Amino acid sequence: MMIAAAALALSACSTTLQVYSSPEHETLGLQQGDLRDGGLAFLTPSTVTGQEEDKQSLAHVFAATLQSERPELRFVSLSETISAVNRAGLAEAYRAMYQNYRETGVFDGALMRRVAQAAQVRYLAQLKLANMQQGAKGRWSFLGVNILQTQYANLRVFFQIWDSRDGSIAWEGIDEVTFAIDTGQERPITFRAIAEHAAKDLTQRLP
Repeated sequence: MMIAAAALALSACSTTLQVYSSPEHETLGLQQGDLRDGGLAFLTPSTVTGQEEDKQSLAHVFAATLQSERPELRFVSLSETISAVNRAGLAEAYRAMYQNYRETGVFDGALMRRVAQAAQVRYLAQLKLANMQQGAKGRWSFLGVNILQTQYANLRVFFQIWDSRDGSIAWEGIDEVTFAIDTGQERPITFRAIAEHAAKDLTQRLP
């Protein structure tokens, strides 16, 4: 009975969330005030993880974080960018630009300028979801049942800002974030929670 009571107590508790992150960035021409004056539009993120359903969520999280962390900057969300592109009749040009980037890592300069003009900005933001893993590992069990387990999630994301005037990368950053918590609850660490941490790490480092 004492063991069962201990098991029940463990299943109801959770320890402190452990967070590990390693943000890095490089400024390649972007200056203080450039994003405020020129504006930044989010493009459709890319991914090599097979988690296509998370791409729009990633862009939404970064846009919301940018609004809260850097309210002085002017930006256009992904949905607003896509709407502006469609209104301008550039759906095919946008598709070709995005496809070229996925295959080569390069945006066509002429197409980039057309998309930026439609969104009425100078800079374009490209996110790449390079890794996303979620899972659990058993830490303590009773009669073959996991009572205490480690819930974990790992995310690696690239963030590039392109200057549509000359086709160059003006700023880029990368962050890898790991969340881990020992808990008796079955609730996994959410994609949004770990993506928000990465977004804060990177948006706070923008000029």
